[in-house]
Amino acid sequence: MAVSSFLVPLGTPAPDFVLPSVAGPEVKLADVSAPALLVVFLSNHCPYVRHVESVLGALTAEYAGKGLATVAISSNDTVNYPDDDVPGLAAQIERAGFTFPYLVDASQEVAKAYAAACTPDFFLYDAQRRLVYRGAFDEARPKNDVPVTGDLLRAAIDSALAGEAVPEPHVPSLGCGIKWRPGNEPEPVSFLG
Repeated sequence: MAVSSFLVPLGTPAPDFVLPSVAGPEVKLADVSAPALLVVFLSNHCPYVRHVESVLGALTAEYAGKGLATVAISSNDTVNYPDDDVPGLAAQIERAGFTFPYLVDASQEVAKAYAAACTPDFFLYDAQRRLVYRGAFDEARPKNDVPVTGDLLRAAIDSALAGEAVPEPHVPSLGCGIKWRPGNEPEPVSFLG
């Protein structure tokens, strides 16, 4: 069953993290310096991620030279979803042409801190690491015949790099729900004051 992302309030600061990467070294939020930061929650097995992963790899490589830093995080339970363990993620990096760090959130605490709900789930931050976009990559979904372009995320990145607000409404992302370890499911998320 497909799950929609939460519309975390704009302006929310990027939650801190220190996570191991598939390539080995740890990556800290504080180590990532760029005018804009994309944090994307991914998995290897999800058909929604597989549908967009190659275009995501190309788009993030294109914008890396324009001031965008990208990190991907996999938070899925690897006991019940072994394709999302490090060997599967390494194969995905190769297959999709990812040039950004792919991090492993084994405790699932980072996914909870970001209020990540699905894969893919995109969070775009400005230079002050304040949330400026949370939403879909584009309108393409498996089996809907819409071309994968990344146009929604691309427009958001262009606005962020220009120092402009990303126009709303933001379309929530749609994908496979994060696979929480039994007993580790987050409390229901509410952003109402």
